[in-house]
Amino acid sequence: MTADPVGPLHLVFMGISGSGKSTVAEAVRSRLGWELAEGDDFHPEANVAKMREGIALTDADRWGWLESLAAWTAERDVRGEPTIITCSALRRTYRDVLRRGGEGTFFVHSTGDKHMILERMNARDHFMPPSLLESQLDTLEPLHPDERGMDVDPAVPVDRIAALVLARLGLEPGDAH
Repeated sequence: MTADPVGPLHLVFMGISGSGKSTVAEAVRSRLGWELAEGDDFHPEANVAKMREGIALTDADRWGWLESLAAWTAERDVRGEPTIITCSALRRTYRDVLRRGGEGTFFVHSTGDKHMILERMNARDHFMPPSLLESQLDTLEPLHPDERGMDVDPAVPVDRIAALVLARLGLEPGDAH
């Protein structure tokens, strides 16, 4: 991990669909009280329609979506407000876009057993069908050593993951960093 940034912290909960990033992000949000943006809500309808049809998104499909998430974060960064977002952020180049939102961007990568994640995907009602799991795994680039972030195991209870994230960042419930 690189040196601590100047300015507000921006947590990005990342990982493939079904990895629990939204659940963990919400648990952290409930402890800190920070504003949370669900990345899925920023997808244009054309992206959602493609995924519903089982068509994997291309880089071209993702750029505008990533830019809108970075812009949302940047608006808050200028005001000195910390944020939480969920976003698959599968590739380093995607994470590079998200980092433009603020120097204090920190990634929490939910990475776990493919079979457990597939079970989760099969058990939920979401526009991302389980048939796209392989394309997400093929696209996924783990965090590089020079990227600020940490990996978490979605098999660990959510409350424990939230506590680990706060501990890693030296945060206490209600902190307004």
